[in-house]
Amino acid sequence: MQKPSIPKGTRDFTPEEVAKRNYIIQTIRKSFELFGFQPIETPSFENMETLMGKYGEEGDRLIFKILNSGDFLKEIPDALYQERNSLKINSFISEKALRYDLTVPFARYVVQHQNEITFPFKRYQIQPVWRADRPQKGRYREFYQCDADVVGSKGLWQEVEFVQLYDQVFTDLKVKGVAIKMNHRKILSGFAEIIGAPDKLIDFTVALDKLDKIGKEKVEEEMLSKGISQQAIDKIQPVFSLEGNFEQKISQLKDLLSTSSIGQEGIADLEFVHTQIQQLGLQTATLELEVTLARGLNYYTGAIFEVAAPSEVALGSIGGGGRYDELTAIFGLKGVSGVGISFGLDRIYLVLEQLGLFPEAISESLEVLCVNFGDKEALASFVLVQQLRAQGHKAELYPEAAKLKKQLAYADSRHVKYVVLIGQEELSLGTAILKNMHSGEQASYPIGEIGKVIAEK
Repeated sequence: MQKPSIPKGTRDFTPEEVAKRNYIIQTIRKSFELFGFQPIETPSFENMETLMGKYGEEGDRLIFKILNSGDFLKEIPDALYQERNSLKINSFISEKALRYDLTVPFARYVVQHQNEITFPFKRYQIQPVWRADRPQKGRYREFYQCDADVVGSKGLWQEVEFVQLYDQVFTDLKVKGVAIKMNHRKILSGFAEIIGAPDKLIDFTVALDKLDKIGKEKVEEEMLSKGISQQAIDKIQPVFSLEGNFEQKISQLKDLLSTSSIGQEGIADLEFVHTQIQQLGLQTATLELEVTLARGLNYYTGAIFEVAAPSEVALGSIGGGGRYDELTAIFGLKGVSGVGISFGLDRIYLVLEQLGLFPEAISESLEVLCVNFGDKEALASFVLVQQLRAQGHKAELYPEAAKLKKQLAYADSRHVKYVVLIGQEELSLGTAILKNMHSGEQASYPIGEIGKVIAEK
């Protein structure tokens, strides 16, 4: 018989792993709500036309398509079927797809519910998304995104707030050394303008975004293959080696983009955000200017963010986002500017795991275990379990009168801190033995005082 398996790029999670993931989600949710964001949820799948064309050519290829129900092959014309071209028959066999991210479904949500929404609308969303990507460390085909977005305001104070939100979450998670990298789509447009290839903006930015992954030579090869001339690439060479702090890079950009009005607009936006952050300060993160940052997505029109993990952790980005002024216009709602960020739950998990930053208490799924010595003793223990639960303690009774060694081994496997023993003698005296499984200490107390003793300890 073939062993059961799960699809590549997906995972099962153990109770301990789920507890750790919930710790991250609860920490992020707490900050979202502290900053005034409201929760929404959208379906796991959307109509195909909602998703296609929003993520660029590469993104479209990674969308998981859902086959129509019924005998969908009957709908395909014979001539088209004989061509065996999957791209051409997609529209006949698949009308829906799993969501690729949470931002495009959110834009669709805003358009559909525009008459119920008060703008600016601040929402957060924590749900799974799916991408038909090649699985690798920190990259999965099914994963959670934790998004926060604001629509209905063009004010740059939103960007300032998102930088602070990133800083707040990673401070709460006790992750030091996080770098919040920032760029602007108008600066990238300025680059394309000064090299005389504004029509190649998407090709240019998609290639530039891969600089840290494939290196300068491969990026240049990709640009050449997309029709960007060697002369244009030579003109933009300073971009590949821009150095210094935020202010120094801004100064170099002003010279490089001196003839580009759109590039100058991008520089002004970045200067504003940086100046305010300098005034307000950050707790643990740093704000950096990364001019090669493009994120490869078509819908960004303003500021772009990407969060880099601490240098001692060999991972890519653990968060990202940006401003998308025209996204809702695709669905018929014009003039609504939006900006949002996302936290990469799975990669943040790997960071906390590698740096040993998960609190020890997370693994304590059970606080108190009452040993089962038989039905009469078990009944008294169960009454105690009810009292402990009412007081907020995670408690349970072992379900059968097994050997004590087996019950204590179970307590160890559950990382239980306290074991309560009510045997025949204790039952007659109205007492219970409370054993600390961490220190090995134990003492006898009246049954009714066990909860109070645990609380005091």
